[in-house]
Amino acid sequence: MERAAQGADGGGGSNSSSRSSSRATSAGSSPSCSLAGRGVSSRSAVAGLGGGGSRSSPGSVAASPSGGGGRRREPALEGVLSKYTNLLQGWQNRYFVLDFEAGILQYFVNEQSKHQKPRGALSLSGAIVSLSDEAPHMLVVYSANGEMYKLRAADAKEKQFWVTQLRACAKYHMETSSKMMNQVEGQQKNLVHAIESLPGSGPLTALDQDLLLLKATSAATLSCLGECLHLLQQSVQQVGQPSHKPGASENILGWHGPKSHSTEQLKNGTLGSLPSASANITWAILPNSAAEEQSLPPEPEPNSGPELVLSEDEKSDTEDKEETELGVMEDQRSIILHLISQLKLGMDLTKVVLPTFILEKRSLLEMYADFMAHPDLLLAITAGATPEERVICFVEYYLTAFHEGRKGALAKKPYNPIIGETFHCSWEVPKDRVKPKRTAPHSPAGHEHPMAEDPSKSYKLRFVAEQVSHHPPISCFYCECKEKRLCVNTHVWTKSKFMGMSVGVSMIGEGVLRLLEHGEEYVFTLPSAYARSILTIPWVELGGKVSISCAKTGYSATVIFHTKPFYGGKVHRVTAEVKHNPTNTIVCKAHGEWNGTLEFTYNSGETRIIDTTTLPVYPKKIRPLEKQGPMESRNLWQEVTRYLRLGNIDAATEQKRRLEEKQRVEERKRENLHTPWQPKYFIQEGDGWVYFNPLWKAH
Repeated sequence: MERAAQGADGGGGSNSSSRSSSRATSAGSSPSCSLAGRGVSSRSAVAGLGGGGSRSSPGSVAASPSGGGGRRREPALEGVLSKYTNLLQGWQNRYFVLDFEAGILQYFVNEQSKHQKPRGALSLSGAIVSLSDEAPHMLVVYSANGEMYKLRAADAKEKQFWVTQLRACAKYHMETSSKMMNQVEGQQKNLVHAIESLPGSGPLTALDQDLLLLKATSAATLSCLGECLHLLQQSVQQVGQPSHKPGASENILGWHGPKSHSTEQLKNGTLGSLPSASANITWAILPNSAAEEQSLPPEPEPNSGPELVLSEDEKSDTEDKEETELGVMEDQRSIILHLISQLKLGMDLTKVVLPTFILEKRSLLEMYADFMAHPDLLLAITAGATPEERVICFVEYYLTAFHEGRKGALAKKPYNPIIGETFHCSWEVPKDRVKPKRTAPHSPAGHEHPMAEDPSKSYKLRFVAEQVSHHPPISCFYCECKEKRLCVNTHVWTKSKFMGMSVGVSMIGEGVLRLLEHGEEYVFTLPSAYARSILTIPWVELGGKVSISCAKTGYSATVIFHTKPFYGGKVHRVTAEVKHNPTNTIVCKAHGEWNGTLEFTYNSGETRIIDTTTLPVYPKKIRPLEKQGPMESRNLWQEVTRYLRLGNIDAATEQKRRLEEKQRVEERKRENLHTPWQPKYFIQEGDGWVYFNPLWKAH
């Protein structure tokens, strides 16, 4: 983990497995550590450490970031420590120099080379310094950029002395960063005030394109820097110092983000100086049902019972779902810039609105159905001969589901479903296609659309989704295959927040896959989604840790969707690990891209590659619009969809506004009558929601 520093350490110096002692560099200084005074004499430096004995006290002056008089120049701490290089070369003596003022720990081959270019350097701002029992008198320095130094001192007292000084340096520079952030915040507020104070007309106004861009990017940059500082503070306080718990005097200064009147206006749903075009905008980046005012169609029937959906009425879906790239025009860009410039990091987006032109031409409820585009893999789970095979099959299905459901990486968002909205569909899967992925024949490349010629030779998988709640916005979906005795019940609450130049959406809730033939229940969670680069061309990535577990069999899986690092790194990475908990045995590992190639390695040593882009896609079967009820997604949103296809954003926005106005009227009506909303297909049980007639209750 020492990266280039380790590589540079490959030659020169003396190998040593023994502990090494730091050496003095000036008369009167400690034999274990040197304080070469930069502006402070060696004798006074040592005196400040508690005397001129043979060993320095850990209570160094460097532990205090503030001194009397003007700006203080801290002395450097110097001395020899053993540094772990790699498995081949082991521990090597190196000469270390701690520059307290710069906040940098450097090392050299020996003391004589300390005036040359250092072999390696570590920034200590935000660093974690911890003790380790891996080797005698060992300490570890974790830099905020991910680098790590494993070091050993000559004895316990010298080790503690270095730890004290390194921690003091890291704390001092973290506090300095916090103070700088507060200064920058004040400057940014002055900038915003100066821009907003400009006249509404004339050669230079508050809505000038360049000024809007400056205001938006300065706010986003400040927010991102604040988030980075907050993460560093969290890591220092919570992660790596089990033997060093900060006391009251050691609390690290915090930065709580910019506070401006414009942020408060957004929280209260008022946008003051928005341009006139804002009358036609609505929040639209990623699923967040509460972010749009939800709507009701004419003459809703909140207490009507479940409707019978006839499968003979369903036809294969041929609707083109491909989304065109977002080409933001100048008038649209000014709206986005103005809004982003007023958002605060971590802000709840419930009452914040963005343009309709970012909308995707499908409901969020239909998007959940599109995650089922590989139903053969889902049904194949029941064909697993052992609990181990079945849990691995489920993980294989889970990792391949998101590619087709997202319709690519473009960050348009589905319609936020209104309360009472439903979506119905089904799939027919040829029986000869339902085999565990490890034993199934290799699928031909390309997105083929498998169809069963004879319905008796296929399995039927039915799907229903419903928006059951407005506050919080909760969507439920249920699918079942009676022949395979398999069903999935899921409830999801979408919650979004502003993250600088990104928008994050948490998918709160869980699903349960039931295999009735085996008496197994697999509980799973969902990853978060992020829209990145919202000022230019937004793109989507998934992130976070999700879990899959089966209490009966003792198998569980951890799946991590990795977000792209700030510098370098790949996008859309995912890793997974399947474990048998009673024996603590890892039975399968997987890595790759959730929208690309995935490699599975099993405990037998066998490996398998799955390319999500070439998996066969099974088209949904859905009833035509004329046979759908008024609350069904495609019928409900058909006018908005039609105008979006035509590129008529104003007309699409107007149709959406009408739905929202009907929603407001009906919601007020229910409030006045104290009548709660009654979903059609789902019943609340505890904190979750369950389908009214699930397969496990019918059998």
